[in-house]
Amino acid sequence: MTAPPAPFGSRLAAAVAERGPLVVGIDPHVTLLRDWGLGEDAAGLERFSLTVVEALADRVAVLKPQSAFFERFGSRGIAVLERVLAGIRAAGALALLDVKRGDIGSTVAAYAGAYLDPTSPLAADAVTASPYLGFGSLRPLLGAAYAHGAGVFVLALTSNPEGATVQLATGPDGRTVAQRVLDDVAEANSAELAVTGGRLGSVGAVVGATLGEHGHRLDHLRGPVLAPGLGAQGATAADLPRVYGPALPDVLPSVSREVLAEGPDVAALRSAADRLAGELSAVLSSA
Repeated sequence: MTAPPAPFGSRLAAAVAERGPLVVGIDPHVTLLRDWGLGEDAAGLERFSLTVVEALADRVAVLKPQSAFFERFGSRGIAVLERVLAGIRAAGALALLDVKRGDIGSTVAAYAGAYLDPTSPLAADAVTASPYLGFGSLRPLLGAAYAHGAGVFVLALTSNPEGATVQLATGPDGRTVAQRVLDDVAEANSAELAVTGGRLGSVGAVVGATLGEHGHRLDHLRGPVLAPGLGAQGATAADLPRVYGPALPDVLPSVSREVLAEGPDVAALRSAADRLAGELSAVLSSA
């Protein structure tokens, strides 16, 4: 009888303990393809993405391909994404596929099959998801994650200015929409950990590193916190304690352009990632 897969939270904690908390995005947008001297086509996409995998997948805990940059090239781009996901896993990193999917019923179940079922060519270790059709609409995604030892990172407090219109709206109970999402994440992790007995749940929250003082509770999440916004978007390692407070030990700082701009030289990519990892680890380990 096949043993059940280890929960994502446990796998993530082990990866971070071995390699540090840095997450590096694989975002092959047009400007970077040009800067690397590559064509704006599927061949350039493949060269770019697999170079990042070669440089970093054996040393960072998590690589985060942004699905949109692959989808724009149609079936050829999706084929590249399949190779990228396989390469990440083969080198020992976790693949967090940034797809931000959110729907209801059979549709979100189909997304779960596409991205979290290990028999799918697009299977990742975790995905990002949007809860704005109601957190309950993500239950099929969470169920698939638990079944396959995968994770789901739920958008909660994003750093884009437009996000505040929805995320900071207040409900009848006085909580903001963002706080309700954070509380739902905490509840899901508490339920999972009551069964598994682990320390870190498989449901993460996405909270932007550029937010500053935001007044939302994070200390009860019992899951990982993805922290985009470092580097080119303006946040620094020194900002993290103010934004994440008691949740700091479970923060996964995410960078993209600050590392990717050093390509296509593999050694330069590694050097940039190592430098950032050192800066971030010094801050996070002091929590």
